[in-house]
Amino acid sequence: MARLGALLLAAALGAPLSFALLAVAIGSDYWYTLEVAGAGSGSSPGRAERLSSHSGLWRICEGQNGCIPLIDPFASESLDVSPSMQHLISLHRVVMVVLPLSLVLIVSGWVCSLLSSLAQSVPLLLFTGCYFLLGGALTLAGISIYISYLHLAFPETAHQYGAQHVQAMRISFGWSSALAWGSCAAETLCGALLLVAARVLSLSQRPGGPHSVVI
Repeated sequence: MARLGALLLAAALGAPLSFALLAVAIGSDYWYTLEVAGAGSGSSPGRAERLSSHSGLWRICEGQNGCIPLIDPFASESLDVSPSMQHLISLHRVVMVVLPLSLVLIVSGWVCSLLSSLAQSVPLLLFTGCYFLLGGALTLAGISIYISYLHLAFPETAHQYGAQHVQAMRISFGWSSALAWGSCAAETLCGALLLVAARVLSLSQRPGGPHSVVI
């Protein structure tokens, strides 16, 4: 039973870790960073720094100008924008729904994992393990949609401002994205650990199992 206890303990610790990583990722402003290599010949080094920016899900921070909120995707239906921009806003709306929803699912899954661990119930452990795997898939979907959003946003920016203005720009994913990936991995690992724990518990409850007594 020591193996079972270790599996359940690891799953119980992994769920809060997944929640913390995703909560920090959602609330931080480093999902992607935009760096400007230079602003043209004769430009001062500080100009490139001022043009550089980093962004989160809720706002964008531009150099030394501080942070400004992004367009509210839930209040942009009346905006007169191009179809491509409307598609970007729709993707942003989906991300802002899916990732916070993943936080709620992690909390619910953690409660279910505690109950199933205390009850030592194979069906509950199987259910909770599958629940965490589905939650991990939802988090993965949110991250994937954000990556699609970012890949479409840069060409749209180049189309609006001209390719010559974005040639010196370099976009990379920031540490907020890394935290979201870590949360997805931790959530998936919790599900796998609970499924293994259900298997171990099921084997131990069988007649003639490693922890059964034969008379």
